[in-house]
Amino acid sequence: MNNSNFQNNTLKAKFEPDHGDCLFFIGQDMRAIGGLEKYNDGYCDHFEIPAGITLYTGFAKGAASFGYVQKGNDGLKSIANWGAEDSCAHCYIDAPNFKNSAIAIGLSLVDNEKKTAKGTHDDLIKELGEWIKETKRPVFLRIGYEFDGWDWNHYDKKYYLAAWKRIHALFAKMKVDNVAFVWQSKGNGSDQKTLEEWYPGDDLVDWCGYSYFENPDEEMLTFARKHQKPVFIAEATPILYDGKQFFDTFLSNPEQAKKAWENWFVPFINTLNNNKDVIKAFSYINVNWSVQPMWQENDLFKHVDSRIQKSEFISKKWLEEISHPRYVKLTSARIEGVNPHKR
Repeated sequence: MNNSNFQNNTLKAKFEPDHGDCLFFIGQDMRAIGGLEKYNDGYCDHFEIPAGITLYTGFAKGAASFGYVQKGNDGLKSIANWGAEDSCAHCYIDAPNFKNSAIAIGLSLVDNEKKTAKGTHDDLIKELGEWIKETKRPVFLRIGYEFDGWDWNHYDKKYYLAAWKRIHALFAKMKVDNVAFVWQSKGNGSDQKTLEEWYPGDDLVDWCGYSYFENPDEEMLTFARKHQKPVFIAEATPILYDGKQFFDTFLSNPEQAKKAWENWFVPFINTLNNNKDVIKAFSYINVNWSVQPMWQENDLFKHVDSRIQKSEFISKKWLEEISHPRYVKLTSARIEGVNPHKR
């Protein structure tokens, strides 16, 4: 393993790993990630710490979510819980076990793309930019993730694209050089024409991304190859689905775990291995979705407990795959000497 997995060469996108390598992230809340004194039964308490962690924030100042009133940039500097467990990115920045971890941040703009585009949230953009600079490590920023999830995000294309451009421009002015901009689709359903219409542009995007829940998305892989961008599977969790209905996918249940391995994990791993030329990062969501208030009425996730450590069968199989040296972990990742300039 080359010990400079985050180093950029002239032909690579920002923070793109060496040929054949794949950055491995874990998410998407503190209890799911673990590795901290008060959060000690997550993925990182049972397996080797990956190269990075995935958490979330947003610009929805004043919006209420399951009893929590957002202030903007919630979950960055202090613990916040908007219905999907505790989240605090800086808690990991300060943790010795994660001192070299990369950070993937999902930035929600739901109901705030117009305000962001028109400058109302410039203070939040600048606060986020300063925080990213202070981390002194690679940060993968997914602006308005799942832009084409119209049923739940309902973004306006005009303002979404303008908001992306404004964030990018302000970060450039602030010299926020340790950020990679990740443009993430919901996964399935958007054709090439739709992707082109929603694309901010090659000069504004470092990575393409998508969510992998029921099955792979060949459209984004095709799009990324066309635009010569690496792909980040930014959200991945096992869901058993026959095209008509969703089935319980509790990895603590041995029978369901075996079905999940055969019907989700194997195709997912095949997707990673069959597309090494373009898929250069993925984030696995290691969460008991079914007990979190945000997801208890959601048809996809109310049936799911994706915690790998709850299944001895899947843990063994998972380790057989993830122990391959091409999957970059914290022990093989180096941040020092990063050249954060784009290609």
